[in-house]
Amino acid sequence: MDLEKLTALQLAEKIKQKQISVLDGVGQVFDRIEKKEPKLHAYLDTYKKDAYAKAKQVEKGIADGTYTGPLAGVPIAVKDNICIKGKKTTCASRILENFVPQYDAEVISRLERAGLIIIGKTNMDEFAMGSTTETSAYGITRNPWNSDHVPGGSSGGSCAAVAAGEAYLALGSDTGGSIRQPSSYCGVTGIKPTYGTVSRYGLIAYASSLDQIGPVGKDTADCAALLEIIAGHDKKDSTSLERTDLDFSNALSGSVMGMKFGVPKEYLAEGLDPDVKEAFMETLKTLTGQGAIVEFFSMKTTEYMIPAYYIIASAEASSNLERFDGVKYGYRAEDYEGLHDMYKKTRTEGFGEEVKRRIMLGSFVLSSGYYDAYYLKALKTKALIKKEFDQAFEKYDVLLAPAAPYTAPKIGESLKDPLAMYLGDIYTVAVNLCGLPGITVPCGLDHAGLPIGIQMIGDCFMEKKILRAAKCYEMARGVFPAPGEGGRML
Repeated sequence: MDLEKLTALQLAEKIKQKQISVLDGVGQVFDRIEKKEPKLHAYLDTYKKDAYAKAKQVEKGIADGTYTGPLAGVPIAVKDNICIKGKKTTCASRILENFVPQYDAEVISRLERAGLIIIGKTNMDEFAMGSTTETSAYGITRNPWNSDHVPGGSSGGSCAAVAAGEAYLALGSDTGGSIRQPSSYCGVTGIKPTYGTVSRYGLIAYASSLDQIGPVGKDTADCAALLEIIAGHDKKDSTSLERTDLDFSNALSGSVMGMKFGVPKEYLAEGLDPDVKEAFMETLKTLTGQGAIVEFFSMKTTEYMIPAYYIIASAEASSNLERFDGVKYGYRAEDYEGLHDMYKKTRTEGFGEEVKRRIMLGSFVLSSGYYDAYYLKALKTKALIKKEFDQAFEKYDVLLAPAAPYTAPKIGESLKDPLAMYLGDIYTVAVNLCGLPGITVPCGLDHAGLPIGIQMIGDCFMEKKILRAAKCYEMARGVFPAPGEGGRML
């Protein structure tokens, strides 16, 4: 049986039916890791011994009725900014190279209770600051479709692991598209939920008002099942929402008949790669053929989304990263004279270039004399962007956009021009600014055989609408090829 071709739900069902064991699934994943990791580098750490021990425990638990969920026994990878008790959590930064949390993030506790098997920690851009997984202090991750290209970021390790068969599912975090963009580059499915739906307790913060943990999987059904497990109110997180509509899998009806889809005209303007535009327009035709109503409309705040996002995100990052000073935990410089010199040398040596750039930008926009001119203006702009999305959702059920303006760049290209890298987030950042849910689904391949993703955006708490739309599109599209299989569609 070719286990790597199974989805997470299919694997769990075969385990439940005793056609295969939990150990079989875990063993298959570690076989793939052993084969692929020397080149791919999706993981920073793996827990082979712990995973096999957990697999035996879950096997018994499934048999005696302890674990009854739809994903019990499924191997899952976790992004390295999510705390696991007793396991190193580095955020791919030197400054946290030896940090070992004394507690589990809330999402980790929920995975454990649901009987999923944690395989290891995945690589990421340092402190989630980047769009390529090249800013990691521990080496770059490569795209499983073409190892000369990036997997996207900052959740590039998680998306690459799922695409390469090194995990059936993964957790990522999304601050400005960090799940949705790498999902597009790697040809997998990823969801950024409504802000507050998933607890941020145990997620090491980049920008607290924007960060959200979300699932990465092979298809929409896998992501919906995982989202049901990790979503829910958590009293340990002051931003956590009390929601009762968390039965996401029930929304996968597979029909979009009569649903209204809106496409911002500005998203198809200059800068969009022709292959991406062609695949996007084909997706619109597919949805129309399924009975959906697709209309174009104008979103006038588009040009302000990137500057507003980077001002707000950098300001929050400069505040959140202030705690990493070499005193309490993490890296400390060895050679220094006095406390202030220790601070400076520790942070200079511990942080990478991109993190330093954003700390400096954030400190600048929050400084006296510039707060009103930049940060306050960005907050006002954020309110205008949210208002325009609210007006759009009065008319449309779901908004459609490319996940990124181009397919995965070659390694080294993006870091030459940080501003160009920032502009690559044009289609994703507004979702975080407004706290909206969004999903990326693969919709084609470019002329070089690299994946292209379409993004579906819903109003707050409307995950079910985007899941329904994504599932319908998947069914009409057919099975998407895996890396190495080639062709536009299978």
